[in-house]
Amino acid sequence: MPTRRPAMIVVRTRREAQDWSREMRAQGKRIAFAPTMGALHAGHLSLIKTGLEHADVAASSIFVNPTQFSANEDFSTYPRHEHQDLAMLAEAGCSFVYCPTVSEMYPPGDSTRVTVRDLAHVLEGEVRPHFFEGVATVVSRLFLHVAPDVAVFGEKDYQQLLVIRRMAQDFGFPIEVLGAPTMREADGLAMSSRNAYLNPEQRELAVGLSRAMQRAIGVIEAGLSMRGATEAARAELIDMGFESVDYVEARRADTLAPFGSETAPTRAQGRLLAAARLGKTRLIDNMPFQRK
Repeated sequence: MPTRRPAMIVVRTRREAQDWSREMRAQGKRIAFAPTMGALHAGHLSLIKTGLEHADVAASSIFVNPTQFSANEDFSTYPRHEHQDLAMLAEAGCSFVYCPTVSEMYPPGDSTRVTVRDLAHVLEGEVRPHFFEGVATVVSRLFLHVAPDVAVFGEKDYQQLLVIRRMAQDFGFPIEVLGAPTMREADGLAMSSRNAYLNPEQRELAVGLSRAMQRAIGVIEAGLSMRGATEAARAELIDMGFESVDYVEARRADTLAPFGSETAPTRAQGRLLAAARLGKTRLIDNMPFQRK
């Protein structure tokens, strides 16, 4: 006989989330937590799987966070499919989902924000200066409400992962922050909720981002110029039909600082990070590299 899975618990207030967390701890269970903004895909579900490899129960959240969107971004149109998302989380083995309202996360009179200096102000932080403050603020509150032992974030948003690790370390959260590998479509495009915005022609072009990055990594790992490789990738993306390229940069994997040299040091761990636009859709991606 197949084992029957307990029903997934869905709550909408911080008190309910805190009560559930305390109950799990009273039972001696470790909690893994994977926050999301909904519009789930296989990449999100992989976070649940990773969490269950490190804990007894998996929790998630669905909250489209207004503080990480600027006035001209897509907060109002961001895809919202809560019923479908909850079904997917339950099927993936999630035990608990926190779906707070905006007023629950940001009570009337709210005036507190979390800023992570330096790391949050390069690359993505230069293009979207509001973004990481919103992310750090909402994640710190989710950590306080759910109180997990382990938190899992996708490496698809690599800079975000590093910012959250820094914040958790600085605040002393007793939470292990794990990164899960980027999930990709069969043709190599990084999975993203915003891929749904692409029309068929744009979707065909979108895979060019990962392919241009792979070619640049080949150049870097061969010991040739990093600047030459990234500039060639930018030019290639424009030639393909991307409207603009915000950045293509080779950085140190641990700090996102520049290498300070023309070529990557032998055996140094690096990340190639890129952001480019197709129509109204902004695509981001990153890949690891190590010079041979």
